[in-house]
Amino acid sequence: MTIRHRITLLVILTFVALSIIGGYAVYQTRASAHKVRQVTEGVVPSALASADLVSQVKAVQIATMTLVYAPDDTVVEQALDNLKKLRGDIDQSLARQAEGAASDAQKGLVTQASESVENYFNAINDTAKLKQAGKTEMAQAFLFAMVAQYRDELEGVVNTLRVEKNRQKDSAIATLNDTLSTTTTAIGIVTGLAIVLLTAIGALLYRQITRPLSRMQAMMSEIANSQDFTRRVPVGRMDEIGHSIVAFNGMIEKIQERSAQLKQKTADIQAMLQNMQQGILTVVDGSKVHGEYSAYLEAIFETQDIAGRGVMDLVFADSDLGSDAVSQVEAAIDACIGQDAINFAFNEHLLVGEIGKRMPDGRVKQLDLTWSAITDETDTILRLMLCVRDVTELRELAAEANEQKQRLEMIGEILAVSQEKFHHFIESSTGFIRENERIIRKHSQADSAAIAELFRNMHTIKGNARTYNLQYLTNVVHETEQRYHDLRQPDEARLWDQDGLMRELERVRNAVDTYAQINEMSLGRKGPGRTADEQSMVVDRAHIRASLRMLEAADPNDLHQLVAMRDAVHQTLRLLGTEGVGEALGGVLDSLPSLAGELGKPAPAVRIDDNGYRLRAPAVRILRDVFMHLLRNSMDHGLEGAEERRAKGKPAAGTIDIEVGLDHNMLQVTLTDDGRGLALHRIRSIAVERGWITAETYVADEQIAQFIFRPGFSTASSVTEVSGRGVGMDAVQDFVRREHGRIELRFTDERKGAEFRQFQTVVCLPDNLVVDGFDLNSVAADAVDLPALDDGVPQAGSNGLTAAQDTSRDDLSQTGKV
Repeated sequence: MTIRHRITLLVILTFVALSIIGGYAVYQTRASAHKVRQVTEGVVPSALASADLVSQVKAVQIATMTLVYAPDDTVVEQALDNLKKLRGDIDQSLARQAEGAASDAQKGLVTQASESVENYFNAINDTAKLKQAGKTEMAQAFLFAMVAQYRDELEGVVNTLRVEKNRQKDSAIATLNDTLSTTTTAIGIVTGLAIVLLTAIGALLYRQITRPLSRMQAMMSEIANSQDFTRRVPVGRMDEIGHSIVAFNGMIEKIQERSAQLKQKTADIQAMLQNMQQGILTVVDGSKVHGEYSAYLEAIFETQDIAGRGVMDLVFADSDLGSDAVSQVEAAIDACIGQDAINFAFNEHLLVGEIGKRMPDGRVKQLDLTWSAITDETDTILRLMLCVRDVTELRELAAEANEQKQRLEMIGEILAVSQEKFHHFIESSTGFIRENERIIRKHSQADSAAIAELFRNMHTIKGNARTYNLQYLTNVVHETEQRYHDLRQPDEARLWDQDGLMRELERVRNAVDTYAQINEMSLGRKGPGRTADEQSMVVDRAHIRASLRMLEAADPNDLHQLVAMRDAVHQTLRLLGTEGVGEALGGVLDSLPSLAGELGKPAPAVRIDDNGYRLRAPAVRILRDVFMHLLRNSMDHGLEGAEERRAKGKPAAGTIDIEVGLDHNMLQVTLTDDGRGLALHRIRSIAVERGWITAETYVADEQIAQFIFRPGFSTASSVTEVSGRGVGMDAVQDFVRREHGRIELRFTDERKGAEFRQFQTVVCLPDNLVVDGFDLNSVAADAVDLPALDDGVPQAGSNGLTAAQDTSRDDLSQTGKV
């Protein structure tokens, strides 16, 4: 029989026994209650009512006395009214006594009392009539004669009735007490039987259930405390407890299997922690390092003092992190442990990923840090796991690789520039650096003009570097240029640090020298590259051949031919070392497509009309620097975007025209584009904002145009890599003035006062910087009467820059050395 069956049978038997015992107790209790109700609701109230009847009779006697001895009629009337009320009360009391009469004797006494009451009140009425008739003495006599007789009779009957009622009451109470005593005894016996029965059932249940469960619990606790999962709980009988023990033993067997697996995994993890070449630790509450960590962690931090140590001290002490960053890491760790996992997601960005840590011997290790959260089933963070890798060698190799990559990129950038152009760029940049060095050493405190000069020179270096796509140098120069830009801010923001400015300039110098060294040492390109002999000069073979033909064909006796020959040879020699405008500006022109791409515009068409003029070396250097700024301004501010140009009926790509000429003993190089024109309205607004003029002041368009030459002026709405820093035209003007020249803006339309006006930029330089070309074949033919040379070589003085001209400067097959 199972425990469930045993318990069910015991419950049924207990229910039956308790029902019988309880029924008997209920029967006795109901009988006692009936007796109590009889006594309390019948006998006792009836006895009390009999006592009340006696007092009512006494009240009638008093009222009768008051009637007889009343001093006036009013009192008599009041006494009569009182007697009527008392008569009613006595009648009601006798009626209740009749209802509660328990015997014939009591009923006879009630009947007798009723008759006595009738006689008594008749006598009182007669007495009242005598009193009302004024016969007071007779009334008094009647009171003591007839009334007193009937009163005594009534009192005797009432007293007898009271005594009878009291005797009935005492008998009923005694009987009730006996009944209650019997009921109490019965209930006590029933309760005792119930207690004995329940005790027996409890003992049986203890033996059948509690004792086996306690024994099973004790053995389970021993197994749990000893962790000896080889023990089993014995099975006494196959009831529910037995099945539970069997299930428990099965669970212990599973735990034994899992424990073995866990031990194996723990051993594997320990082996990994002892042998893996990576540092792993966990951070517990209080930002302490847990005792379990990988052995390689000791090699990384070169200490065995790790377990229980503060992670901030172990990892971040003597690191390159600032105090603010260290505080953020510490706060992030405290905000994660013990909190919801979402806190880790919110604060993970504060847990730094790499630090440089100084070792006791002064070495610095680069450590890579990877953080992760260890959570429980409720997503509460229990620990933070930190993986530490020593990436010092990796970073050194990466730095070397980056250095090699950068060097290769620099070699590629240098090779993309012709040797001659690169040589001129290095010379120009070196000159600007020397000039900036001189300015910095000359001034011990901030000076607006000096700062403007520094900025112009550095901006020119950057522009030329961008022109030849020298990215590394461009970035270095940009940082220094930004420092100069900051110095141009209001006086309170200036910090003229002469030593700091020299260090920054030295970075630029080193960058330029690096390019120069790669060009010479790695590429073997020394000097301008035209010849190995630095004293030699190059001239087109066509000019040399024409001069030779003139010499060979000239008649020594013909003075006219000799003079013409002299002039031709002189003109040829004057062309030595000169360049056409297209050649001089080749680097800047080649950079326009890239610049146009940055601005989101199509590359413009550039047309050059040199009118046969060739430039001497000083003019070449100055025009390169000048047109670097002018062409960039034309691309950024002058030429519109493709959509805007189409909307105006123009071709998508703009056009830039460059023309060379002589006027009033000055070389004039004119730049024109077909863009929107000079933004006079914008220039005037800026001049008003800066207080150069007032809003009411009338200023001619020519005067407004001159504002663009002021230092720091720019119409750009934002600073970009191309423009917006307020340098350009002031630099152009400064470069031209150094060569005793000037720059002019000439309007080419008649739209005075318009928002935009078309214009030309004219760069004027001394005429000794230019050589007037000529048609050598024509001179030779005229001098010696020979046919013009027809060898396919383009002639000086042709309009535009042709591919043959550009190639002839770098192809020795087309040049001769003088």
